[in-house]
Amino acid sequence: MRDSDALTLPAPFRRWFADKGWRPRTHQLELLSHAEAGESTLLIAPTGAGKTLAGFLPSLVDLTRRGRMPPGSAFVGIHTLYISPLKALAVDIERNLMKPVGEMDLPVRVENRTGDTPQGKRQRQKLNPPDILLTTPEQLALLLADAEAERFFKDLRYVVLDELHSLVTSKRGHLLSLGIARLRRLAPRLQSIGLSATVAEPMELQRWLVAQAPDSDDHAGLITVSGGAKPEISVLRSDNHVPWAGHSARYAIADVYEAIKAHGTTLLFVNTRSQAEMLFQELWTINDDNLPIALHHGSLDVAQRRRVEAAMAENRLRAVVATSTLDLGIDWGDVDLVVHVGAPKGASRLAQRIGRANHRMDEPSRAILVPANRFEVMECQAALDANYIGAQDTPPIGRGALDVLAQHVLGMACASPFDAVELHAEIASALPYRALSWETFERVVDLVATGGYALRTYERYARIRKTKEGLWRVSNPMVAQQYRLNVGTIVESPMLNVRLVKRNARGSLRRGGMSLGKVEEYFLEMLSPGDTFLFSGKVLRFEGIRENECLVSPAFSFDPKVPSYAGGKFPLSTYLAAQVRKMLAEPIRRGPLPDQVRDWLALQEDVSMLPREDELLVETFPRGSRHYMVIYAFEGRLAHQTLGMLITRRLDRAGLKPLGFVATDYSLAVWALDDLGAAFRTGAPSLAELLDEDMLGDDLEAWLNESFLLKRTFRNCAVIAGLIDQRHPGKEKTGRQITVSADLIYDVLRMHEPDHILLEATRNDAATGLLDIDRLGSMLKRIKGHVSHRRLDRISPLAVPVMLEIGRESVHGEAQDFLLTEAADELISEAMGLKEE
Repeated sequence: MRDSDALTLPAPFRRWFADKGWRPRTHQLELLSHAEAGESTLLIAPTGAGKTLAGFLPSLVDLTRRGRMPPGSAFVGIHTLYISPLKALAVDIERNLMKPVGEMDLPVRVENRTGDTPQGKRQRQKLNPPDILLTTPEQLALLLADAEAERFFKDLRYVVLDELHSLVTSKRGHLLSLGIARLRRLAPRLQSIGLSATVAEPMELQRWLVAQAPDSDDHAGLITVSGGAKPEISVLRSDNHVPWAGHSARYAIADVYEAIKAHGTTLLFVNTRSQAEMLFQELWTINDDNLPIALHHGSLDVAQRRRVEAAMAENRLRAVVATSTLDLGIDWGDVDLVVHVGAPKGASRLAQRIGRANHRMDEPSRAILVPANRFEVMECQAALDANYIGAQDTPPIGRGALDVLAQHVLGMACASPFDAVELHAEIASALPYRALSWETFERVVDLVATGGYALRTYERYARIRKTKEGLWRVSNPMVAQQYRLNVGTIVESPMLNVRLVKRNARGSLRRGGMSLGKVEEYFLEMLSPGDTFLFSGKVLRFEGIRENECLVSPAFSFDPKVPSYAGGKFPLSTYLAAQVRKMLAEPIRRGPLPDQVRDWLALQEDVSMLPREDELLVETFPRGSRHYMVIYAFEGRLAHQTLGMLITRRLDRAGLKPLGFVATDYSLAVWALDDLGAAFRTGAPSLAELLDEDMLGDDLEAWLNESFLLKRTFRNCAVIAGLIDQRHPGKEKTGRQITVSADLIYDVLRMHEPDHILLEATRNDAATGLLDIDRLGSMLKRIKGHVSHRRLDRISPLAVPVMLEIGRESVHGEAQDFLLTEAADELISEAMGLKEE
């Protein structure tokens, strides 16, 4: 970089850099140059490269040149809008940005606005806007739905979108894209600045940042920062026995504690809140040195989270156990180690989390991966390898969700009456909605205006009306109030009470009955009436869901068809799954694995085989009075759950009496009364027929119609679309009330308007988010003609982990590990041929 480059900065900036002994980095000045040329830009840079300062530099320079507005000046709207995926990140950016602003005495006022911001401060911000407002997608939607939105945003010059890669692939990203499209209309000179970690397809983000026109290739500019110290990552090599299965990683707690003691500050990441609570408690149990260790996840009180964040920033903590609430861009003081407990499930997610350590570009981030079981050892090694070669597995930007579009249409009507043709053109300028047809848009507008054909007789669904001038406006002020109370795309999935009921003499279910506890709704919505599962020490028959309760009856059986599986929150990424398959297929890739894992795989080769990369291994074997089939697909739990539901239907039609199945991220196990191996050998049915792609046709449709999955997915879509309100002034609906309303509407639409736009949105959601249909379809296509069947006389070593899930119930504490070890020992002895006949 030439010294003269820094001279383009105003004097306060040059003095500040000189006083610090720093020089502005090339990419910071390059981004400033792009901005001053009127170009929207995507900056991709590693952790510690100064992304935040680069993103704000155009705003700070422009505001410094403008100077302070004299008292009595005309109303001036905000100059720069910063959008963050996390409230904690917005608060952290305010703290970090105020430091240079204060040290340079810049004429810049910075404030944040999140769901935690007091109402009084929010109102004051509308009357007297700051120069730079730091906020979230939901708050932007609220501001745009205000009658004063045009006045508030008329002077907007820049929108800075931080951690853009983490926002764009979700419904929050769809809502944000629509908000940005509206901002471009309110402020035609608006420029977008995207800040992102490394992504697989930067061009997608470049297009997302600018308005899209039909048949065009409009995209923002790109600045990529290379270099930076390579992270130092290792997979924990514990002297203890690595379990064949399980998710707790308790075997490594002592090793993790020693790592905490050996470093200044450590961030420990897990994938779920329950794992965070368990790890935190385990560490406190052995914390003989009284180290200050804290916990941070989304269910904690906001005041407690802020205390933890402040203590981290001031380096008063030695360790924090966290979920994804802390895995984005936050600069937490002097964190010098990240420990990831459990497999990361994605290469990009691991890179993001590792970046929280040593938040400086020229110093390596240090991380330790702690696998919970032997399959996770391979997954962790694959993630480590991916990180070193810079491989990414960020999911692609999907098509915009229709329920989100309905919410946005209502929000625009709350701001001011809109012309449908103009609004459609504006919406189609957002990348996720680029292909939105006029017909689909009209159906969404009709949904907001009437609720659809089957609901149009009910006045409460008429939320917008057409004026004599042909514009759409809100029906009454209460509609706007309800919108502001319910804006957003995050719908919590509730726990359902499990109630044991009995049948009367006529076979009908009796009311009442004993409550057995609560279970996650996502598990129950996969079941069809008659399915059995293990809960509270009993095998129960699923009877159905009534309002917010799961009704069950005694199954009088020892074989649960669908064992409960307390899996991870994140699915195994397609990229990591492929790398694990390569590791199994190519012995040279298994070199870095621990001896005990390599020995396990070698034993598998002796007993059965290890599949080639493009091959699907299917094993069948007897055990006790049952016959088992294990399919090693490595496509993630969601795809395997769906595959299990469809395969058991096919086996049942073939008369092979399937009793149940269980899915993990790596494999699927099905068990039956009849010898599955013998049936496949005689071709009744053949494995090729069983695993044919046509299962995603009528079989899938039939199962969806039987299960509660669509009904529960519909509830979420109806809430997001505003057809059902979660909150009313001064009160909030219970989950039970929301479910009752959603079930009634769903049944009416299924019967009277099966092509309703929200039913279409529901099916789209189920196919992508809950069933992983696309991934399952790709797998079935890939393995066509490449299925290898091994008929064994006993369980194989690779089958032990999934077999340990059969009949398991969620048991907490050390008892879980004891029971798992006891069961594992028996299965391992069988797999190794050591058990006496």
